[in-house]
Amino acid sequence: MIKYPIDEDSCACKVSLDFLGDKWILLIIRDLFRKRYTFSEFLHKNTEERIASNVLSDRLKKLIALKIIDFNLNSHNRKIKEYYLTDSGIELYNIIFELQIWAINNVDFKFSNNTTVWSKELEVKNKEIMIEEKKSNYREFRKKEFNF
Repeated sequence: MIKYPIDEDSCACKVSLDFLGDKWILLIIRDLFRKRYTFSEFLHKNTEERIASNVLSDRLKKLIALKIIDFNLNSHNRKIKEYYLTDSGIELYNIIFELQIWAINNVDFKFSNNTTVWSKELEVKNKEIMIEEKKSNYREFRKKEFNF
């Protein structure tokens, strides 16, 4: 469990936003669910948002400190870190899912390919089932790729 540094009564929403209220944090978590897990994959496959390398480095360090993500060193090249979501990080998928639904229902925007595929799946599947499938699939991926 993460220790909140302020020792006073606090609103749970404020506490969550103190840790996660940065767009890059949530986009990195989203990308981990998309099975992007190296620094270069976050940097280069994230063409929609174009995160700066210094910002990415800072957010990865923060997520590790919060125990939302962790990493292993690549078995072929020990200089490459392969990041993965911890159980605490996997639980954030619910938030990402709901943010996507909110945007689809309330914002007029051009869908990316991922959003198009995802929204079509949402038309035929129950959202609770989709959330649990995504989390379960990620746990299986993590187990296979990271021996976790």
